[in-house]
Amino acid sequence: MNPDIIQQVRNTTPLVHHLTNQVVMNFSANGLLAFGGSPVMAKEKLEAHDMAEVADAVVLNIGTILKEEVQAMVQAGKTANKKGIPVVLDPVGVAATPFRKRVVEEILNEVHPTVIKGNAGEIASLVDADIEARGVDSVGEGNVDAIAEKAGKKFDTAIVITGKTDVIYANHKLIDNQTGHPLLSSITGSGCLLGSIVAACLTTSHPIEEQLSSALCFYGLAAERAAEQPYVHGPGTFLPSFIDALSFSPKQLNGGTEDEI
Repeated sequence: MNPDIIQQVRNTTPLVHHLTNQVVMNFSANGLLAFGGSPVMAKEKLEAHDMAEVADAVVLNIGTILKEEVQAMVQAGKTANKKGIPVVLDPVGVAATPFRKRVVEEILNEVHPTVIKGNAGEIASLVDADIEARGVDSVGEGNVDAIAEKAGKKFDTAIVITGKTDVIYANHKLIDNQTGHPLLSSITGSGCLLGSIVAACLTTSHPIEEQLSSALCFYGLAAERAAEQPYVHGPGTFLPSFIDALSFSPKQLNGGTEDEI
């Protein structure tokens, strides 16, 4: 992890325009605020262009997508591309229904994402690889490195595949991240919030592979730190502890003290 990436986010407080799902808006907003970014949630087509114009990054998350929201995502994404700011596409549950698959295809026909982030089943679905998915979850196994590389080359973009071991494909490099905690899979929206953290880190001046690996490493360490607190007994107590940990410095998460921030 490059601590300077985290510090740059906190110095600049990037505005991240979210067109995201209803389930995670509050959690994503609070988590990004704790991390050091500034969230805005706006899915209305009539303001998608204007909001993306003033943003530093855009997140497109199809978790609870409605037909009338697709054009707003396309407009925000195209505006971000024209402006030269990062776009994170989270194809939540893309393998679950033909409608979701068509939505993602429409977005990808119009928008060039900086990063596509999803679980193994979601990314595999985009390249017709064979990993079983159920709803928004990946339940099968496969060659995740090969899937990440295939998707990255197909869409000419960076790929993040989340799982027990996260896989990053960026700048023709494969990078693993093994930080994290099983409790992340027991709370709604942990993957969606990761997309927000990734978007914030993409606004910094470092190479994309460093931005992505730092975002994932920090996120995982925050989860580990949160889970080890004596008052955390399960998902309900983990969640607020995790929000707290996202506000810590890299030194704190690596075992340092508060005066080392």
